[in-house]
Amino acid sequence: MVQVLETVERASILVHFRPLYAMNDKEFEEFCRLNRDLRIEMTAEGDLIIMPPTGGRTGNRNSAINSQLYVWNEQGKAGVVFDSSTLFVLPNGAKRSPDAAWVGRARLVKLSDEERDKYLPLCPDFVIELRSASDSMNELHDKMREYIANGARLGWLFDPHTRTAFVYRDDGTIEEKHDAETMNGEGVLPGFTLDLHRIWETDF
Repeated sequence: MVQVLETVERASILVHFRPLYAMNDKEFEEFCRLNRDLRIEMTAEGDLIIMPPTGGRTGNRNSAINSQLYVWNEQGKAGVVFDSSTLFVLPNGAKRSPDAAWVGRARLVKLSDEERDKYLPLCPDFVIELRSASDSMNELHDKMREYIANGARLGWLFDPHTRTAFVYRDDGTIEEKHDAETMNGEGVLPGFTLDLHRIWETDF
């Protein structure tokens, strides 16, 4: 059964497998390899979420986010920055690829070389999700709650269409900001400030 998550251009689809079939890790990896042009995630229930490539404006916004996060991290190198092509295997079994993520170096050094080469078996300390034309806000909010429940310490969700930012914290609080100019990394990313002008407005 294929379920359309949102009736918009280039919408994502949710493919149900269970109870008919349970895709194992090796099969999931092969499925992703055969469909490199798609972003593919797996829910904790074993269903696949298939997302088409992003459009130009979303790609530009993603670049603005990752470049700022990367530059900040290079100053102290307390962790490692990952882009939207990186897949994380969360403690609940879900396989997710946030638009941007950061993991403290102290956690990464515990991983073996083999684990570092494959999908990372952990939840990032910090995640960012950016709404694109193919995203449902309800689904994105569910993902943010899932990140926090699985160990993320801070998460930001951006909706450029309404110029709204949502801050998810590990104490369970959710803060909504409208037309914010900057975002502060708080105690999770000390000294990091994200300029939102490049998120609300693209270069073209």
